[in-house]
Amino acid sequence: MPMYRTAILAALLIAGSLHAQDDLVRKTSATATDSTGYRFTTVVSTEATPVQNQASSGTCWSYATNSFLESEMIRNGGPAIHLSKIYTARRSYEDKADAYVRMHGSLNYGDGGEPHDVVNMYAKYGTMPEEAYTGLNYGTDKNQFAELQAMLKAMLDVVIKAPNRGKLTPVWKKAFSNVLDAYLGPVPETFTYKGKSYTPQSFAKEVVKLDPADYVEFLSMTTAPYYAETMMMVPDNWALQQAWNIPMEDMVTIIDHALKNGYSVAWGGDVSEPSFSWKNGIAWIPVTPADDLTKEQKEDLFTGPKPEMTITPELRQEAFDNYTTQDDHGMQITGIAKDQAGNEWYIVKNSWGVKNDHEGYLYMSKNFVRYKTTSFMVNRKGVPSGIMKKLK
Repeated sequence: MPMYRTAILAALLIAGSLHAQDDLVRKTSATATDSTGYRFTTVVSTEATPVQNQASSGTCWSYATNSFLESEMIRNGGPAIHLSKIYTARRSYEDKADAYVRMHGSLNYGDGGEPHDVVNMYAKYGTMPEEAYTGLNYGTDKNQFAELQAMLKAMLDVVIKAPNRGKLTPVWKKAFSNVLDAYLGPVPETFTYKGKSYTPQSFAKEVVKLDPADYVEFLSMTTAPYYAETMMMVPDNWALQQAWNIPMEDMVTIIDHALKNGYSVAWGGDVSEPSFSWKNGIAWIPVTPADDLTKEQKEDLFTGPKPEMTITPELRQEAFDNYTTQDDHGMQITGIAKDQAGNEWYIVKNSWGVKNDHEGYLYMSKNFVRYKTTSFMVNRKGVPSGIMKKLK
């Protein structure tokens, strides 16, 4: 999934990045307020590393899911460190380029990705601490990927035309890698962490110690059988990977069960609704459909708890079918909170820096999750046993 749609890019790219800090953990505060009329009390909180800023890059999927893996490390008793999101992204770009060329360009290529991409890159290429590979190679202090991605896409579109008498040369991958080196820096074969030398693979095995087979990805569509694997029909699923299709209410059941048992969740979905406010740190679904909101109603969206629209599987599917819901952002769900009216919300860690009402976090209603989720990933141990038994 890309960072977010172009229409909200300029408004939401906020500076303010926190760098990886070893053995530093963020626990959600017991109470939180914002500049509007909401008051939240934390009910459940899992541990997470400090909020980061993906800046001008469509790497939310890498930031969100690597943050999810960082929480998994902490839960397992490992160090609280930031993994290199750009190392994961770079490896994904290389594999995606290979797939794009093999498919003669009949595949999506861009910054975007899915939670499974992070786990797949981890399993295949390992990982490393952020300080070992920042991706900041030409004087910038934050990600700026627009020129890089334009260069990469233009190169690939030349390659698939096979201008060398219809035959590909054996060096196009090297040329592609050289461009990545120029913008992101060469990938180190080895690096030092706490005085010991590692490769990305040995670091994954000896320090991170996570099993890729532990992670399960879910979606919910009415167009495919439930409790069976189905294709994730979104453009950024360049790996053509399947996920488990479950009924809508099982999404909330799984997320709640995971959080209450100490497991966070990697979440992907649509954040283009007018009732999603990064500044206020609020995402919910008003009773009035988005297209029918008056100016006065829009101005009143974030003044305090209000009734929400009833979300059905059919309404959810309709939003997918008419492009109202698209796969445009990834975040990490880290806890559950209640507002002053007793409604439960999910506590969500974003990757747009810390300059909003909740220092980089936001509160997302369960109805927003029912309506706007495209997929989510969780440790299989965080899934209720009854649901796991139904998966074919």
